[in-house]
Amino acid sequence: MSDMKRMKRDAALKIIAEHVDDSLVVAAYQAAFEWIIIRPSDCNLIATGAMGLVSSHGLGLAIGRPDRKVIVFDGDGSLLMNLGSLVTVGEVEPKNFYHFVCNNGVYEANGSHPTPGSDKIDFAGLASAAGYASTDMFDDLDDLSARIPDVLSRQGPVFVDFRVERGESYPQDYGYMHGAEHRAAFKAALRAS
Repeated sequence: MSDMKRMKRDAALKIIAEHVDDSLVVAAYQAAFEWIIIRPSDCNLIATGAMGLVSSHGLGLAIGRPDRKVIVFDGDGSLLMNLGSLVTVGEVEPKNFYHFVCNNGVYEANGSHPTPGSDKIDFAGLASAAGYASTDMFDDLDDLSARIPDVLSRQGPVFVDFRVERGESYPQDYGYMHGAEHRAAFKAALRAS
């Protein structure tokens, strides 16, 4: 998979940020560090320390708040640890669920060791077989910019295989991510109409 075309992850997230309003966003690991700088919001739930569970957290939010879009930024290594979540999402069919997998072929948070099968796995194919309503793959920023409004206007569950690589370095503020103040602000945003 190393010879595949890829986008800088932070550049791709900046494009999506232009199209996110009051959506609830659940982000894991490296995407989380970038997202809280790119689009600071009380509607962001950061899921570091929960490798494999970000899609499950997002699904719970989508079920609990069907009136709000829920956008999940997962990692390929994270999703591999909880592939069963694809089937659960497909069964529940949340119309407000948008699942982006930042597919860089490595466990970036743990030393960039290669993920198993990174040169073979078809995440979008797995999501489609599991029952997601639509799937896409992006590896080009211009294509992403042109098509992301359509992707985010679809009824979910929607799955996007995001072919990415590391971009700029961002601060890793674990104090903020795990802090009581941030959690309280997210709970208030979650309860707001």
